[in-house]
Amino acid sequence: MSGKYLVTGGAGYVGSVVAQHLLEAGHEVVVLDNLSTGFREGVPAGAAFVEGDIRDAADWLDPSYDAVLHFAAFSQVGESVRKPEKYWDNNVGGTMALLGAMRQADVRTLVFSSTAATYGEPAGTPITETDPTAPTSPYGASKLAVDHMITGEAAAHGLGAVSLRYFNVAGAYGTCGERHDPESHLIPLVLQVAQGRRESISVFGDDYPTPDGTCVRDYIHVADLAEAHLLALAAARSGEHLICNLGNGNGFSVREVVETARQVTGHPIPEVVARRRDGDPAVLVASAATAREKLGWKPSRTDLAGIVADAWDFVRDRG
Repeated sequence: MSGKYLVTGGAGYVGSVVAQHLLEAGHEVVVLDNLSTGFREGVPAGAAFVEGDIRDAADWLDPSYDAVLHFAAFSQVGESVRKPEKYWDNNVGGTMALLGAMRQADVRTLVFSSTAATYGEPAGTPITETDPTAPTSPYGASKLAVDHMITGEAAAHGLGAVSLRYFNVAGAYGTCGERHDPESHLIPLVLQVAQGRRESISVFGDDYPTPDGTCVRDYIHVADLAEAHLLALAAARSGEHLICNLGNGNGFSVREVVETARQVTGHPIPEVVARRRDGDPAVLVASAATAREKLGWKPSRTDLAGIVADAWDFVRDRG
């Protein structure tokens, strides 16, 4: 059965791919984005578009909507350290206004784009939802604050909500892919070297207790991630707030990513070893057991070469 969904931040990377998946499933989609970090051309064909801020959602959100999928957040860890007020204002204050608009319009289902940054530096891996949350940046703290906010909203006002804590999202889907400015994610940075837009890729530390000395991360294809959001809509239950990690459960080192990119692109991709970055754990890998059990979700695009190839196709198509 088709539904009507509001996708906040739907002109951004993950939001646009989720919007596309909703359209392909036969749903009506309205994208709300102020285009501060998103791109108008990223809104998929077939979706209605409202250029505006999440604080203004009460002006037009009404009971005809079945649910809200919320991606409208600032997400640069480094910037959040320099400008924490920006992250508290938008990520927390904006979401509080959105929850109020949903309550007023009697829209009682929410899927929230959360993050593995809520865990901070974990004591071990794989990371489960019951592990301690100790974010090391205002970005991670703002997302954790929203998770707490949603838990209270569900208990007090009957909201049915699912928070999805992403690990390293990568790849592309159709015309939607990564184009952050500034770019901070490893795979698109490596591909910029392959394109000749950067001279080399920096490897921050090669003396970690990992097989090749570089950090290990869990990469999840953005299309697998999008499919989890559709399953989350079906799993949301009134008065409950479910939290699920999303990852492959497998880790790839920085050097494995660089070498895979060399093979996919056919370019040499020089690397330069730099000192470790403060707060970079050696290994971050998710346990997605809860998502398998509660959502019926299992990633299918787990091959690193395939993830990199999809991202490479996207950046080459854009020139």
